[in-house]
Amino acid sequence: MIRLNNWRWCLLLLLLCGGSSHAAQGQNEPEKMLNVFTCYKGEQLHFYAQNLQVAAVTTTFDMQLTNMTGSTHFPFTTTLAGTQTVELFTLAPLNHELEYNYSYINSTTIGSADAVPDDTWVYALPYAPGSSFLVSQGYHGTFSHTGPDEYAIDWKMPVGTPVYAAREGLVVESKDDSNRGGPWPIYQNCANRILIQHPDGTVGIYGHLKQGGNKVKVGERVSTGDLIGLSGKTGYANGPHLHFAVFKVRNGAERVSLPVKFRTADNPELTLVSGQTYKAAPDDRQQRQNTVFLATAGPMKP
Repeated sequence: MIRLNNWRWCLLLLLLCGGSSHAAQGQNEPEKMLNVFTCYKGEQLHFYAQNLQVAAVTTTFDMQLTNMTGSTHFPFTTTLAGTQTVELFTLAPLNHELEYNYSYINSTTIGSADAVPDDTWVYALPYAPGSSFLVSQGYHGTFSHTGPDEYAIDWKMPVGTPVYAAREGLVVESKDDSNRGGPWPIYQNCANRILIQHPDGTVGIYGHLKQGGNKVKVGERVSTGDLIGLSGKTGYANGPHLHFAVFKVRNGAERVSLPVKFRTADNPELTLVSGQTYKAAPDDRQQRQNTVFLATAGPMKP
């Protein structure tokens, strides 16, 4: 009997012979984020997962076992780096004389459960330098900023307003095919959005964007201040506005938003509050370019 010693052989066997494969049911369906496949090595059933995203994803398995034992405790949660394939765990029968089987529920979402947020980071306002917009709903807003969205910020903003990256990172999701929206939860999954994974593993979400207005694609890297899209009113929204939040994931089904501070034209580090209007600070990149120009040009002649 040939023993298969690594996941590549198991994947080849799966492709050639049609082994077990289960699609992850994650928060971002219908797009499939994870491919789960299994392979027997002797009496042990090995579980593997292939991350189909360029971003890190976190997945959670909740197993129901009959006359079987696992190599780990369940629910089991782990984070896979972008496009990574790993072995997750194994199952084995307890008593070969009795019937044994398993079933499981798997949830997967974008983000790393291992992320360590940089609490010292100050975000740029996500709109053009020098422009001002009113915060229509701040932290703990009663309309929709509760639970996992308790630390989100909404700016009242006309449809089509340019939206800029508040922090550098990797674009891990870009949806702009929806034209539906309204002030009812039924529209929750209709929001156009952009997700950017930051260097510390947290993810910034820009929501309710205009149909066809996204300027970036998955896999692109953006810098703070880059144009990424146009604001709109898609999804669960009671009017045109831009929704922004920074979050990390707890497991494959849960995430938590994080309180962050912003740099404004009047304050280098500020917590925004509802009902106040904030002016975006000058573009740091333009300031640096001006400094370099002055340094290389030398003093002006009288």
